[in-house]
Amino acid sequence: MLRYLPFLLVIALTIYAFIDCLNTPEEEVKHLPKVVWVIIILLFSIVGPVVWLFAGKQRSLTGGGFPTAGGRARRTPWVAPDDNPEFLRSLDQRDEDKDQDQDKGDGKGDTKGGA
Repeated sequence: MLRYLPFLLVIALTIYAFIDCLNTPEEEVKHLPKVVWVIIILLFSIVGPVVWLFAGKQRSLTGGGFPTAGGRARRTPWVAPDDNPEFLRSLDQRDEDKDQDQDKGDGKGDTKGGA
């Protein structure tokens, strides 16, 4: 069973590098076009994935979502809806609109039913 381990590690590394390459935005790919990187990863089973991981993609020391050395943020960090001020503002606005619609509906209902 242990003799299959190197083969499985090579397959796992290739799959990881392939998926990482496909998920990387085109502007973050370095040196070659993305399609060429995919071909290199798939054709050269050990060397291709290792080269992609070290040289094919712009990487920052901090996690995704925080400013890189250039000062530009790569991605905005995910924020839970109850912590997102924009989402909370939209809920408040929706509640206000709903209250206004109900107030308009209540005023019209009183004038129709006078007997």
